This record gives sequence, structure tokens and C-alpha cells, in this order.
Amino acid sequence: MTPRDDVTIVIPARYEAASVGDVIRGCATHAARILVVVDRRTNDGTIEQATAAGAQVLIDGGRGKGHAMRQAIPHILTPITVFIDADGSHDCHDIPRLLQPILDCTADHVSASRLKGGSSELHGGFDEFFRLAGSSLITACINRRFGVCLSDSQNGFRAIRTSVLRALDLRSDSTTIEQEMIIRTLGLGFRMGEVASHEYRRVAGTSNVKPWRVAVRYVCNAIRHLYLTFYPRQVRAIPLPPLEEREPARR
Repeated sequence: MTPRDDVTIVIPARYEAASVGDVIRGCATHAARILVVVDRRTNDGTIEQATAAGAQVLIDGGRGKGHAMRQAIPHILTPITVFIDADGSHDCHDIPRLLQPILDCTADHVSASRLKGGSSELHGGFDEFFRLAGSSLITACINRRFGVCLSDSQNGFRAIRTSVLRALDLRSDSTTIEQEMIIRTLGLGFRMGEVASHEYRRVAGTSNVKPWRVAVRYVCNAIRHLYLTFYPRQVRAIPLPPLEEREPARR
């Protein structure tokens, strides 16, 4: 498979030396450019592994996943951006499925769904129960607010038109950025899509997200963007021609 030169893959990473190399090599079959944004406090070899695998490495200020993702945006030169986690929990071979609705011009932002694709993590313990319950509650609020039918608002695996990504004016520094991306996509009048993708257990280490610690942050973030933010009715003024009509991305 020839890597696409109209797609940039962004991988935020923090202490993921055991998995980031394989994730990059898997993604490299689908996109010619890969950016890995590494937390500046990470000293376990993540940077070396990412560089050896052929990715361009950016050093983040250590303020969180959302800040890392936002820091990558000015460096993206292609029409489409894919975000994927560095822990090996996402299937790189599902990238074409995420891209297809954008290439077909039926969606501007496509998120993976572990509720549709299944998960090897979201069961068996209280942490997993609270993660699933909290995610389902926020997703239900998004569906009610915008009249859509999404199943997973917290998945870190997604594809989005880069012009739309810039228009979202994202503010989150933490993992709440995923729900913010979806809410602002819908609030600004862009088209949201969703495809099934299985979530696997992370290759090594443990998740940095502890449900009981971040629950209030997630709820406050959702309330802010769902109910306290004004979205003009006709803000979708960014021209979105078919991707094949655009100039080739700069290398």
C-alpha cells in the first residue's frame, strides 16, 4: 500500500517507548508524514524510539494530551489529519475506514467507536465501569443537544479535515479535548461521522486517566461547550472542495 501524501498522522505520547515504534510503523503504511508529540518529562526512550521509526518528533510543554495535540496543528501541512494514541490500543489498519467518509465528502470529522467495534478494556472493573458510564452520559448529552446519534465521544482515534481542525479553535489541555472536538464540530455546523474500530489493551504501562480524578473536569468541560458556548447558526463558511481538487501537500 502506498502511503497517502495528503494525510498527516499525529501521535501524542508520554512514556510510551514500548509501543510507539510499532504504532508509527503501522501508521507509515497509510500516511507519508507522522508527527509524534512527546511530553517533555518523558525520559524512557520514547523520543529515540519515535525517531528511529521515522517520525518527526515535537517536544510538548507537559501540560497534557490536549495541549500536545494543539501544539501539532501549526505543523500540519496536509488536507487531512489523523489522531491516534501511542499505546497500541488502536488498530492502524482502520485508518482507511476513518478517511473514507472524508474522501467521499460525506463528513468533515470522523471518530472511531469502541462501542461499535468492541473493546478489550472497558469491562471487568470499577475503573472501566465509571469510564464507560461517564462517556455514555456525555455522549447522550451531545446527541440530545445536536440531534445526532453518536456512540463514543471520548475515543482518541479520529480523522478530520485540517481546515476544520483549525476552525475549531480548541482550548483543552487534557484528554477532554476529544469531546471538545466533537462538540465544537457539531456546534459550528460541520459534519460528524463515526466508524467502528476495536480498542485493544495498551501494550505496556497503565492509563494516565483516573476516572475519579477527572470526572468533574469532564463534566464541566462538556457543560461549557454544550450549553454555555454560543454557536452562530451559519458559521460553516470555510470552503470544503473535494480533496482531489486541492494542491498537493508540501513535503
